[in-house]
Amino acid sequence: MSAAVFEVGGGVALRGRVRVPGDKSISHRALLLAARAEGRSRLTGLSDGDDVVRTAAAIGPLGAHVDGRQGGTLSPLVVRGGGLAGIDYTPPVPSAQVKSAVLLAGLGAAEETVLREPVLTRMHTEELLSVCGAKVEVTREGHGQVIRLRPSTLSPLALEVPGDPSHAAFWVVAASIVPGSEVVVERVYVGPGRSGFLDVLGRMGAAFELQWQDDTTADIVARHSPLVGTEVTGGEVPGVVDEIPVLAVAAAMAEGETRFRDLAELRVKESDRVATVRAELSAVGARVETAGDDLVVTGGTRLRGAAVRSHGDHRVAMAMAVAGLAAEGRTRVEGWDAVATSYPAFAADLGRLR
Repeated sequence: MSAAVFEVGGGVALRGRVRVPGDKSISHRALLLAARAEGRSRLTGLSDGDDVVRTAAAIGPLGAHVDGRQGGTLSPLVVRGGGLAGIDYTPPVPSAQVKSAVLLAGLGAAEETVLREPVLTRMHTEELLSVCGAKVEVTREGHGQVIRLRPSTLSPLALEVPGDPSHAAFWVVAASIVPGSEVVVERVYVGPGRSGFLDVLGRMGAAFELQWQDDTTADIVARHSPLVGTEVTGGEVPGVVDEIPVLAVAAAMAEGETRFRDLAELRVKESDRVATVRAELSAVGARVETAGDDLVVTGGTRLRGAAVRSHGDHRVAMAMAVAGLAAEGRTRVEGWDAVATSYPAFAADLGRLR
């Protein structure tokens, strides 16, 4: 178990401006596409989280020899190059990662690759492919879209990565639940597939406004406000999958019941987030139950400081720190070093807001 610990006390208003790390999803994809592009790309504002640092380190030595284990049934795996053929593919579950893998392979395929999404997921890969000059066409269909990609040569990227909305959600929730708070989160990506947490918080009565910087980027101004319970449907989950832990904290401070439905995908994240969110929020006095893959939070109880665990999960760690801001007494988050995965400066940013 990690020895890193972070302690936070409740009852102190948050006020000021914060710039969250660059969007993690965009950072990964921008690095991969820049590696494929012909010429020199310039990327600024990349996420400084460990995940992205490792991607940056990996794109150089991609020709290294790797041995598979147990006949290719365990990682690391060997991928042997060869001619790729275009496919017409519908992912069985909504996944931006699977979509991205197929599209990146499609860049080098001999024919057109078609990817059909019945449910829209974050659109960073297709957006960046378009910026790089790829032959990509996106058509909306119902609640999803169809992406058609022909073999393409990419042009270099010149990109300033906007702030990560999943990180912004921690500060928007914190401002909402701590009396007297007003926080401005600067230059956040709130484009298609990434503003779902604001829709949920809006239904809950959160007080925030968007100050648009361009078509997909805005400053989010969030203030304290009373919250009420809501329902997050299974169809909404792909758009808020990373924000569920901190939205559950907001639900714990809201009047009434909030139900998060169909969270099976959260059981296979860095931790089983359905189980860990229930356990750790319960430890600080919240009323949280599970029903299959649903998470049910009943608000209206006072949170109390306690010792909680990250379970090696960066989003659980930060969500519990936010819960601690609204709890009586001090909250001790064990396993805090997990936060380095995505937001190493979280504690420093919190210090500047208090």
